[in-house]
Amino acid sequence: MSLFPAETARLAEQIIALYRTRGWMVATAESCTGGLIAGALTDVSGSSAVVDRGFVTYTNGAKTDLIGVAPATLASFGAVSRETALQMAHGALYRSKADVAVAVTGIAGPGGGTADKPVGLVHLALKSRSGLVLHREMYYGEISRDDVRLATVQTALELLMKAVQTAA
Repeated sequence: MSLFPAETARLAEQIIALYRTRGWMVATAESCTGGLIAGALTDVSGSSAVVDRGFVTYTNGAKTDLIGVAPATLASFGAVSRETALQMAHGALYRSKADVAVAVTGIAGPGGGTADKPVGLVHLALKSRSGLVLHREMYYGEISRDDVRLATVQTALELLMKAVQTAA
């Protein structure tokens, strides 16, 4: 039995199987999900062959210290931005042995939103050593904190699946 919704658990199982077949490793860099993406992947038996490491970078300081997000990026664009998500993915990739890194940063709520960056806004990025770069800006709406986080996990797993399909 998984801790995650059935659709998410099935997708995580598919990713683990496909990445294992290719010999690929994954790293995660997570802010608003607090490690749930790594959790969904490691919920699958045998995931240690695929999941290299996860970075929980909830604060700006952690984003800078652990995965090298530039303070200037945070100052110019904010933590919840395309630019920050892309730097998070880059940093996770190059501070790991992974072939693919996925990163998320967003506002899960219920507080913390602004007119420009409302609750439910999440930026996701993926980077691979082969040069693939993906970004998605998602606005999940004013749903519960748990629902924003779970929707973000699902979208992050979809990006990981897209990386496999793109390389096929």
